[in-house]
Amino acid sequence: MKATTKLYPVIDWMKYRYLYFAISLLVILPGLFSIFTYGFKLSIDFTGGTQWELHFDKPTTETQIRQALKEIVQPESIIRTQQGNYIIRSQPLSAKQLQLARQALKKKIGSYEEYKLETIGPILGKELLKKTIYAVILASTLILLYVTFRFKNKLFGISAILAMIHDSLVLLGVFSLLGHFYGIEIDTLFVTAVLTILSFSVHDTIVVYDRIREAARIYPRLSLRALINKAVTETWVRSLNNSLTIIFMLLALVLLGGTTTRWFMVALLVGTISGTYSSTFTAAPLLFVLSQRKK
Repeated sequence: MKATTKLYPVIDWMKYRYLYFAISLLVILPGLFSIFTYGFKLSIDFTGGTQWELHFDKPTTETQIRQALKEIVQPESIIRTQQGNYIIRSQPLSAKQLQLARQALKKKIGSYEEYKLETIGPILGKELLKKTIYAVILASTLILLYVTFRFKNKLFGISAILAMIHDSLVLLGVFSLLGHFYGIEIDTLFVTAVLTILSFSVHDTIVVYDRIREAARIYPRLSLRALINKAVTETWVRSLNNSLTIIFMLLALVLLGGTTTRWFMVALLVGTISGTYSSTFTAAPLLFVLSQRKK
């Protein structure tokens, strides 16, 4: 059926469905390669340990810090931030070890300011990782059940979940690459960003699906292809405008916000862009392709 009818002019979005899938693959495949090759750089939230952020009053090198601490602890990593601070990561340190480390740094290097100190045991880190996985699985299952019940068709739910997985893979792949090349770590704030993006992605997808269902009631003789084209035509501008307001705000926070939440904002930014794309150019084409396969 032609995408343009006497009832309303629409674009034949489904004509380019395989192009949309190809674009998604071009973005996802490098991320998947990075995930399976390099994995993720996990913060102490998941691995357990002590993370110490310091700013020394005089210029200091990583070698000097290691030399000062060598009799107390061997740090797993020492990272210099853009602000000139040093982040020291090691196995969990006791209160006595921390006291000795402070004394050693002051004696051998000089005075410094202590900005942040976190200590998490390995058992707590593993428990947090388990709960994170359970939270994502639970959220995905509930969304699948809700969408299936709401639209009385399991294909709607399956398509929404596949679009959600698309957004998750994009975000995970980007942070796997960032972790490998720039040392960016995944922490609990990243988990918050993932769950937020999942809800945002499904929210936009449901808007498109609701238009499809509404059009099906008004024009029962139209094919599914025409219904999807009509729904996408009516909603893509609204989705883009809505997402741009969020993207502009997140960009401002990434550029002007503090270092503590910067990568959380980057995760939200990547997820928002991916979710805006997937709700229109992944979820709707998937629904069409799955319906054709079912027939």
